[in-house]
Formats: sequence, structure tokens, C-alpha cells
Amino acid sequence: MEFKDVVYARKSIRRFKPDPVSKETLEAVLTVAGRAASGMNIQPWEFFVIAGPALESIKHQHIENLQKGVAPAPEAAYSVWPNDSVYRRRQVELGKELFRLMNIQRDDMAQRIDWIQRGFRFFDAPAAIILTHDRVLNDPGPLLDMGAVMQMICLAAVEHDLGTCIEGQGVQYPDVLRQFADIPESKKIVTAIAIGYPDPDFPANRLESTREPVDALTTWIGFD
Repeated sequence: MEFKDVVYARKSIRRFKPDPVSKETLEAVLTVAGRAASGMNIQPWEFFVIAGPALESIKHQHIENLQKGVAPAPEAAYSVWPNDSVYRRRQVELGKELFRLMNIQRDDMAQRIDWIQRGFRFFDAPAAIILTHDRVLNDPGPLLDMGAVMQMICLAAVEHDLGTCIEGQGVQYPDVLRQFADIPESKKIVTAIAIGYPDPDFPANRLESTREPVDALTTWIGFD
């Protein structure tokens, strides 16, 4: 498979088969991903890979927190897009297409709530990778490097027929992660990646998100 094919094969998977992913396979993915570029080769990333009863306990507690109205407290800042911006438009377009594929109607609150909960359950993945960095490192420096390794994980997973979904919902309750995954306070929890074998029958997994053409995003200088 050529690199371009890997890039185009990667997509966000929002439901996985229950089949477990072996530690050896996940270790192979992370070994390749560890070749990601980082400033001055500091390699700030650290991974907590969770599966089995620990992951099921986290999923259960996440949903319980949601149902009780416990306020999320993520440790990493997330972007907020102005309502009149192109960024918000892209987000809305994606949401509309997902809801169309899932046949979720605008006034169907039960399905909408279930959709939200899926993210907090890591989209029913059999494993999750929690990305952290040491608190001695100040943002935003390590976050640039974390983005590089995050993408590499998703690309490396393709070789093993694995799907991934980068998701902030998985780290909205850091205390839950620390309780069941023994993540020390010295590590800042940045984001999560759900990982497993994609469920091909799940409608949302058929989504092919669009991309802006290169010329719409690029200013060429010094070329004929």
C-alpha cells in the first residue's frame, strides 16, 4: 500500500467490532508512531493504553457522570469556533451528514443523547489510547508534537486493518481516567484515540469527509 493510499484509507470510525486488539498489535502501531517528528527530538508523548475491565469501568463511569450532570473538566484546552466562521460551517456540515447517515431527526432527543454518549464510551472500541505529556513541559510547545504522534498513530493503525477516532470526549473526566488507569497527576491528559476493528455495517462509518482544495488554502510565492 502506497503512503497516499494509507492517508486516504484513514477515517474517523464511530463504532467498532467487539473483537479485542492484541497488545502486540498495539505495540507495533505505537512503535511506528513513535517515529513522529518532535521539536529538538524531545518526544513529549506518553501513552496509557486501556482495554478489558478497566476500559469498561471507565465507559460506565463516563455515562454515569453524564447522566448525573457532572461538569466535564478537561485538562487540555479545546478550540471554540465563531458561529459565523468557515470552521463552524465545516463542523455543522459534518454533523448534518452524520445525522443523515444515522437517520437521527432534529427533534429526536433520545437518539441525539445516545449519539453524544457514544463518544464517552469511546464509540464501543475494545481499546483506547490516552495521550499525555509531563506537566514540566509548558504548552503550547508539546501540543504541536502531540498532534504529530496522534496522526501517526491513526496512519500506522491502517496497516493492521484497525480503525481509529481521535476524540476529546474520552478525556472530559480526567479523574475517572486516573482512577481506573492509574495515570499520575504529574501527567497532563491531552486527548484520546479509540482504536479497534471497524464495524462496516454501522452507517456513520460510511462517512467520507470532504477537504478543501489545496489552492483554496495555499499562497504560492516565487512560482511561475
